[in-house]
Amino acid sequence: MTDTHGPVAGAGDLRRRGFLRGAALGVGAVGAVAGGAAALTGATASAAGPAPAPAARANADFHGPHQAGVTRPVQQSSLFLSFDVTAADRRELTELLHIVTDRARFLTGGGTPAALGITDSPSDSGTLGPKVPGDGLTVTVGVGASLFDERFGLKDRKPLRLSTMPAFEDDDLQPDWCHGDLSLQLSAPHPDTALHALRDIARHTRGGMQVRWRLDGFTSPPRPSGTPRNHMGFKDGTSNPDISDPATANELLWVRGAGGGGEPAWTTGGTYQVVRTIRMLVEFWDRVSITEQERMFGRSRDTGAPLDGTREFDTPRFAQDPTGDVIPLDSHIRVANPRTARTDKSRILRRGYNYDRGMDSNGNLDMGLIFVCYQQDIERQFATVQKRLAGEPLVDYITPFGGGYFFVLPGVRDRSDWLGSGLLA
Repeated sequence: MTDTHGPVAGAGDLRRRGFLRGAALGVGAVGAVAGGAAALTGATASAAGPAPAPAARANADFHGPHQAGVTRPVQQSSLFLSFDVTAADRRELTELLHIVTDRARFLTGGGTPAALGITDSPSDSGTLGPKVPGDGLTVTVGVGASLFDERFGLKDRKPLRLSTMPAFEDDDLQPDWCHGDLSLQLSAPHPDTALHALRDIARHTRGGMQVRWRLDGFTSPPRPSGTPRNHMGFKDGTSNPDISDPATANELLWVRGAGGGGEPAWTTGGTYQVVRTIRMLVEFWDRVSITEQERMFGRSRDTGAPLDGTREFDTPRFAQDPTGDVIPLDSHIRVANPRTARTDKSRILRRGYNYDRGMDSNGNLDMGLIFVCYQQDIERQFATVQKRLAGEPLVDYITPFGGGYFFVLPGVRDRSDWLGSGLLA
């Protein structure tokens, strides 16, 4: 609990993507498609358009071996969605991922949407103004275990360690809030940027995938400094591995499909994503003494420091407190990360986002945490940590109710590449 415009598509691309675009753009667009190639070119320009140099520079980190949203620090607004793929076959799935890539490339780079005819629907919602700013947006796409059934002939290409998320000991999972064929995370400094991206992608992919579940998250400014806080008042995400160190990232984060270990070659550069939606029973938590709260976490609420330290990023000295007199043996930080040589390889890159859904049917506050983590091996890392946490004191105040396991696709190499190209080659 405790982190540019693309090139205008050619006629072949336009025909290839017609099944999704027609469903997405509505009656006006269907009429335009029927009207011929000129109308089609205009509709496609909304996804691409001319490519001025400034937009291309702003979009530089969209291309690379990894998706940018994995390692980007937590942003203030993040939307999490899971989708059921409704594409009819492998060809349509390929078209779907082409379009998601095209939209992500444009939205993260920014630019001016195409001006269509006065009788057509606008090519953009306009909620960000006449020109779409990149605004630090990241679009992170993953695939779930259910995508590798018989529908698309991908069974033999399934990532080795991808499975359906099980219910752990203290979970109360709701089926409607779990799993999915695809995952999508949209993160930005401002909520309107993330929401604009959601509307844009939904518009262009309506014929290919349907939302299964969605939860919107946010982070607050650090108060007074350091790591942002969760709804329980504690800093969330203090201890993370240093993935700026390539050796650490290669050991804990990135999958090496071509390097042995049984992973398909196409998975190289991807990573496993765990999403957990966790309700916090804040009205009960607020009645717990501060001493007990801090002992459950193992940290000071005010400073974020471990109970044997003075600053947030101090390393707890568990070896000097073998009986848990200072930091209890069942405290969250001690169980989650015992800081031993044996448990070192179970560390995860975690991201935490608060959510607030108002009130439930009983009039109780409905708020909590969207827990996200990335790792090279779910069983070795997240699942191992989760099993250690079974029965910790915090379980009386939290209820995990949804989420799923996903494999985040490798990054897009260049303008000719697309998300999932290795998977569907």
